[in-house]
Amino acid sequence: MNANNGEERIVHEVALVLPKRTPKEEEEGCVEVLVTELKKRGMVVDRDVGHADEFLKVAAPLETLESAAAELHIRKPTRLGMDLPFEVQGSEAFIQQPDGSLFSWFERFRCYQHLLYGIVNCYGHDVTLKLDGRELCWAPEESLVRKLESEGVIKQIFPLHDELKRKELLRTWALNWWNFTNQPIDKIYSYFGAKIGVYFSFLGMYTQWLLFPALLGFIVQMVNFGSLQYLVLPSFFVITTLWAALFLQFWKRKNAALLARWQINCLVGPSQGYRFLGMEWSSLPFPKELTKNLGNEKFKEKEPYQRYEWFAYRKRFSNDVFVIISIICFQLPFELAYAHTYEMITSNIIKFVLTAVYLLIIQYLTRLGGKVAVKLINREINESVEYRANSLIYKTYIGIFYHVLLHRNFTTLRQVLLLRLIISQVFWTFMDGSLSYLKYSYRKFRARKKKRSEGGPSTGKIQIASRVEKEYLKPTYSASIGVELEDGLFDDSLKLALQFGMIMMFACAFPLAFALAAVSNIMDIRTTALKLLVTLQRPSPRAAATIGAWLNIWQFLVVMSICTNSALLVCLYDKEGKWKMEPGLAAILILEHVLLLLKVGLSRLVPEEPAWVRANRVKNVTQAQDVYSKQLLRSGSSEFALT
Repeated sequence: MNANNGEERIVHEVALVLPKRTPKEEEEGCVEVLVTELKKRGMVVDRDVGHADEFLKVAAPLETLESAAAELHIRKPTRLGMDLPFEVQGSEAFIQQPDGSLFSWFERFRCYQHLLYGIVNCYGHDVTLKLDGRELCWAPEESLVRKLESEGVIKQIFPLHDELKRKELLRTWALNWWNFTNQPIDKIYSYFGAKIGVYFSFLGMYTQWLLFPALLGFIVQMVNFGSLQYLVLPSFFVITTLWAALFLQFWKRKNAALLARWQINCLVGPSQGYRFLGMEWSSLPFPKELTKNLGNEKFKEKEPYQRYEWFAYRKRFSNDVFVIISIICFQLPFELAYAHTYEMITSNIIKFVLTAVYLLIIQYLTRLGGKVAVKLINREINESVEYRANSLIYKTYIGIFYHVLLHRNFTTLRQVLLLRLIISQVFWTFMDGSLSYLKYSYRKFRARKKKRSEGGPSTGKIQIASRVEKEYLKPTYSASIGVELEDGLFDDSLKLALQFGMIMMFACAFPLAFALAAVSNIMDIRTTALKLLVTLQRPSPRAAATIGAWLNIWQFLVVMSICTNSALLVCLYDKEGKWKMEPGLAAILILEHVLLLLKVGLSRLVPEEPAWVRANRVKNVTQAQDVYSKQLLRSGSSEFALT
């Protein structure tokens, strides 16, 4: 459902994949029962037959979505300034989305899931379903969709692209190279959800802010300042550090403004970043046996939660120790071998090939470490996958730290960094664009081959005309380190964090890296947009209001960059390696401490929210208090009158 000029436009937003049926099965099979039940729930169902499978395209009119939202008690912002559970009768009081629709893509997808999996046997007796000559028993109060999924009748349920909006985004976003970093963020949010919208907003702002250090780094790298070079590099180091600290603070302000514009309310938590308001007590990740003690004495009520809390900390600590020991035992020897081999080789071509092989092995080790991290996370309590992403980043930077101590030579270090940046960018571009397209082409080839083996035309090319079948054959937007993550933004966020750490921690050694990163990000915005709109299935929306734990990782990288650049300046001034506390080295040590204090001070000086966002929040809280107070007084007065 989408609103267009005040009229409702029915859009099939979800598809169910089914095996092809015989004519007899079409009349009496369980799929016919499913179609009937879907229509009873108020959904519009359209059938589409492909070469190897059959598809049910499902759309939900506005009235059906409203009923599902009311059943789910979805909390939405109202014109009164409060978030209230949705009600069909008062739908006009709820604030609409930026595209004019009543529900966001995340809310609509939740409604679709509720409508599909909410089809249960209400007849009070077993219902017999026919499938491939056998009979299935649909028990009372059992979900029909889950039953058919377990029996292999429903192969997959996935969201469909809206062709009208997809083509508009292709024109205004993916193929609009002239806008450079400008993006239709509201349209991206409306189409993909908050998590992808926030990510591209962050990427666009980061690329815009990169233009200044890119220009400055280009000048520092290309212009020969002579004896002033010893002053230029420390000045560039100070400027980039202040730039990074200000960027992260102003990103928080922009993030808060985006959430206010999208009417997403959230609270800032100490360890999990942002947490949505309106979360029910039952949704918190505490075991059920703990919640049974609520209402008892305070000591008895508090003791199991304390035990549970320290048990969770102990699990996380043991996993961290395991990761650190694994890095020391497996990753570090490999990094040392590469660094020594690189130092011994004299040919630049062999160095290039060695670095390419090294980065491929690093990518494999990163995926292997990510899979191990996922298994460890599954054993932990109350943790997100992004919170463990820093272990992957630490592992990747160990070799670079060693290069700093080994080479103590800016020319050699620049060669290493340049090779890493260029080869990494080529590798990531190939992985992002080519790999998904190759997967899609291979799946189309298999579908045509299967059609030809089942009696299709032996000559000529078999065309896949069904749009739904084409989308089904496309790969999903998932992380490369494991399907458990089910979030393709993990790879994109990891790539961006690795780039930021590379250019920041070695700013003094290779100032030109900022310019290379800016060009890379401008291309990455368009290539990732094309990937999402053309070569991948439409991602399932996720409830995320910020970039999550990645912000903490970026903050950590800024602090690490102060330390590494100070070490690089020491290597620049102390060429003989005496490590004496001379005036120049003492000045670098003082500069390091001053920058650390400035970084902390800027985070306190720049507010994390714009003034208008704080004013609106205070206004909404005041209005909510007034409404609740009046209701409380009315209820109290009526009870007093009755007594």
